[in-house]
Amino acid sequence: QVQLVESGGGLVQAGGSLRLSCAASRLTFSSYLMGWFRQAPGKEREFVGTITSSGYTNYADSVKGRFTISRDNAKNTVYLQMNSLKPEDTAVYYCAAKATLYAGYDYWGQGTQVTVSS
Repeated sequence: QVQLVESGGGLVQAGGSLRLSCAASRLTFSSYLMGWFRQAPGKEREFVGTITSSGYTNYADSVKGRFTISRDNAKNTVYLQMNSLKPEDTAVYYCAAKATLYAGYDYWGQGTQVTVSS
């Protein structure tokens, strides 16, 4: 079945950087819109950003200018480069895939923990 596997999470000091990866298997990756979401303890899951199949990106205001999403269709992988990290960025980060722009997400990864210390 389709798998999305995130990696690259960890512990980083405030102001630091991390790059998350999400490797997809068993789907036509290049035709899917890919999204990043996060969920902090005790909070609802929130939108981080998306990248369309053609590479157009969109970000939540809270991460705009600090986070960058990119994709490598040859590697079936989407990335989330996170710079200038803040303690409030601490969360489990999830990638997701959907085939249609205005539909819900079809597939989700298991998440990777990002912890930003102050």
